[in-house]
Amino acid sequence: MRKSHPVRRVVLATAATVSGVVLLLSLKPSSDPASAQAGGTIPQQTAAAQESAQGGTGAAAGGAVTGDAVQTQYGPVQVRITVSGNKITKAEAVQAPKGGESDAKTALSIPKLTQDTLAKQTSQVDTVSGATYTSEGYKKALQSAIDKANEAASQAQPSAQPSQTAGGNAGAAAKTVTGAVSQTQYGPVQVRITVSGGKITNAEAVQAPKGGTSDQKTALSIPKLNQEAVAAGSADIDSVSGATYTSEGYKKSLQSALDQAGG
Repeated sequence: MRKSHPVRRVVLATAATVSGVVLLLSLKPSSDPASAQAGGTIPQQTAAAQESAQGGTGAAAGGAVTGDAVQTQYGPVQVRITVSGNKITKAEAVQAPKGGESDAKTALSIPKLTQDTLAKQTSQVDTVSGATYTSEGYKKALQSAIDKANEAASQAQPSAQPSQTAGGNAGAAAKTVTGAVSQTQYGPVQVRITVSGGKITNAEAVQAPKGGTSDQKTALSIPKLNQEAVAAGSADIDSVSGATYTSEGYKKSLQSALDQAGG
């Protein structure tokens, strides 16, 4: 039998060892993302990573808008609304009369007014019995917030087709006009209206007689006159019994606002 040469055995053993190392390296999976991309394979992203890469889901259209503070006989009222999809989705009073009897009246009226706001989607909400001043202040503050929301929407989409905005009708952008001051025997009366789609969608007295018996007459007549103005769509409305001067002054200022709005 031929004996194996010692040198030949060393060469063969070395070759076998090298082959084994190469085989092991070729079977070991790569865990380096950079090397995986270099090889043409992109590591799978998690859902969070994919969302981040796409810029997230984005915020819903609209947002929170705070109206101007309205001073009432018992304190300021200020309303903040949240608008989404051209609808008022939330309403809250960030300021309301407080202290003494005002606490009870505020607790009674504000929840009802905010609920009515969401139901009617306008500042034409019902006055809460026993909290007339707070209710009227709330309506004015709410209209201010609606006006700001509409203005922000129109600025955000200047080239968009006219669409329904918060507190308005479809087909035309809402327009707010303040009539001339009408002087009466008991004080000035001034009316502001919001017109949308050729209709009065809101009417309010920004000035009305006050002090003494005028406070009662104003509280009695103005809510009715506001309601009549929206229902009639004109200044041809009935005078409120017991508040004739205030009613006549209201109608004159209302007609002035209508003239400015284009009839």
